[in-house]
Amino acid sequence: MKFRFLTILLCALTVNVFAQTTDTSKVMLDDDPVLAAIDSMMASGYFESLGFNDNVDELNTNGYAKDSVPVFDSLTYAQRFETLNANSPFSIVYNNQITGYINLYAKRRKKTTAKMLGLAPMYFPIFEENLDRYNMPLELKYLAIVESALNPKAKSRVGASGLWQFMYRTGKMFGLEVTSYYDERCDVYKSTDAACRYLKYLHKMYDDWDLALAAYNCGPGNVNKAIRRSGGKKTYWEIRNFLPRETRGYVPAFLAVNYIMAYASEHNIYPKKPDLACFNVDTVALSDHLSFAQISEYLDIPIEYIEYLNPTYKQNFIPNTSNANTLCLPVEKMGDFITNEQKIYALKTEQDRKDSIAFAQNKPIAPSKKGDAVVYRVKSGDVLGSIANRYHCRVSQIKDWNNLYSDRLKIGQKLYIYAKPSYAVQNKKKAQVDAQKSKPTDDGKYMYHTVKPGDNLWDIANKYDGVSIEQIQKLNKAIDTKRLKLGTKLRIKPVG
Repeated sequence: MKFRFLTILLCALTVNVFAQTTDTSKVMLDDDPVLAAIDSMMASGYFESLGFNDNVDELNTNGYAKDSVPVFDSLTYAQRFETLNANSPFSIVYNNQITGYINLYAKRRKKTTAKMLGLAPMYFPIFEENLDRYNMPLELKYLAIVESALNPKAKSRVGASGLWQFMYRTGKMFGLEVTSYYDERCDVYKSTDAACRYLKYLHKMYDDWDLALAAYNCGPGNVNKAIRRSGGKKTYWEIRNFLPRETRGYVPAFLAVNYIMAYASEHNIYPKKPDLACFNVDTVALSDHLSFAQISEYLDIPIEYIEYLNPTYKQNFIPNTSNANTLCLPVEKMGDFITNEQKIYALKTEQDRKDSIAFAQNKPIAPSKKGDAVVYRVKSGDVLGSIANRYHCRVSQIKDWNNLYSDRLKIGQKLYIYAKPSYAVQNKKKAQVDAQKSKPTDDGKYMYHTVKPGDNLWDIANKYDGVSIEQIQKLNKAIDTKRLKLGTKLRIKPVG
């Protein structure tokens, strides 16, 4: 025991000495592939439609201030990693490279980590069940965080898709079908099973989980080259410098995620759960093809929620084929669907009929530019991905309709969106509901404004005559007006 403690202490002192000459927060550069992948996935707009809430007051048992970022010494890190390593088949070591990725998840992208913690109860049980069935380490569930930030519709710049980021060819090797209508790489259950089989195959090849992870990222060919160039070394850390740049950070990022998921609360990070109550769902087989618009209209479920629960379908359309004819819904809506299934099939808009004809003729379903355009005015925080997600079209279409040559937007800029009629009606209703929610209220003493997506103090102050930013801040001293939370009620001005 004494020898073990001295080993930890020596490791910590070594890291401390190294830290004096190297700023560990800058080990990972701004163009690091892992950082770039996270930002790309979050900028896609996929998560924006879900909304996220937290219960920090209930979970903050350490008594941290809301925005504080705890700092730990090297000895504390070393002891925690020793605890994780003692219970894992992976070589969970603590070093300077891993510190850079701890800082990524615990500091630089702390809000994203909180969202992934909130999504974990949806996906981790599925991952763990499959990993257990194949007798594989349960820690591999964290790989999906590195790969996709738990976004089942994630797509990389090189074409990898889904939670486990399968390339087209690799996905086909492990039985994942891709058509014009569906992509099984985005199917949570099928892709997880395929990932388990692929990782098991790679582990059998190297008899080492670290090398299996490296091969999962860059392919066995690149790992074999690195082994040869290193002079026949057989561990990840020995061949790391001979691997592609992205893979050099891949295993450290995975180990850092293992750490941060185990010690999130110690870093003042708590789960932010999606507004969608999606943790109690059920699946039903369909007897006919069906569009998300039909389901949304009859069952009164936002299309964004249907998309979230059914990421396999590429065009908000479920074909009636042997491989893709299942629908996932919240349990409380399943009874209504089964009772009224035939009525829902019959509830087709003109565009849905055209989609059905295209499907029967084995043609891709392409949204057409017709009807009156929806005029959307860009707000603070908007990105093309979130706008496209809202109107169920592609970023490329918005750019084409508005002659845009870059993704940059200006606040107040007008965008013309040619959404499907059913989507336009749905979003109009949603806008009316949002407008109703955002109407000022009063309690006889003060007028109140309820914070909605995209709001900032400047916009709020300009909505009301004679109101300034300073006045809002003065009337709301107990509220962090620099970081407004959705649903917060702000005092605007005295009534009368």
